Amino acid sequence: MHFRYGFLAASLVIAPLPVVAGDLNNIGGLTQDQFHRMTEDLGAALSYKPLTPTAPLGLFGFDLGVAVTDTQVKNSDAFKQAGAGDVSDLTVPSLRANLGLPLSFDIGVMIAAVPGTDVRLYGGELRWSFVPGSTVMPAIGVRGSYTQATAVEQLDFNTKAVDVSISKGFTIFTPYAGIGKVWVSNTPKNITTGTAPSSESLSLNKVFIGLNMNFVLVNVALEGDKTGEDTSYGVKVGFRF
Repeated sequence: MHFRYGFLAASLVIAPLPVVAGDLNNIGGLTQDQFHRMTEDLGAALSYKPLTPTAPLGLFGFDLGVAVTDTQVKNSDAFKQAGAGDVSDLTVPSLRANLGLPLSFDIGVMIAAVPGTDVRLYGGELRWSFVPGSTVMPAIGVRGSYTQATAVEQLDFNTKAVDVSISKGFTIFTPYAGIGKVWVSNTPKNITTGTAPSSESLSLNKVFIGLNMNFVLVNVALEGDKTGEDTSYGVKVGFRF
């Protein structure tokens, strides 16, 4: 029953968001500059978003939820040329799970998709809270994360990221923030028309801030993220124990 309420809440969030109009099936029609700029936007939208505070869950603690992030892209012309239609935002609904491990380690996984396109995504994180936090001390941790796009016929795309974050709980509220780096790899493949652009490998700076709210039966996380030049907003609804 609790999961039903979580999925309903996430559906209400996802419903009004814009949807990309088509698949990325004309990569051969892009110039190198357009491909580079589209890669920057994809890196911001499809890289791993924490949507969880830094404080460790504790041994076998868990955080399960449905989430959606929305990224305001800077290069809509490149997406249109690539076959995606008129794009101003990339919306990414996802299912997410985090599990607490010994020694203040947490592991997380996610699966996602971009509605209206062939883009599917999976990813994960490993986080170590080397300062686990207390009633007076904030939690401080380092995270490594990875995402891989699948089902995209003309792209081999992945991201790797490292960040350092901090969080401090106050009753039911836990604000958190972090800074890090994202490395993006994007390689054209299966190009049958036009000329394939060269592969792109680039790095993007990342900063994020969020607020986790635990209402006993339902956990809600809100997050703002700036990766490269693109801004993302996210919400996750679920359960955290």
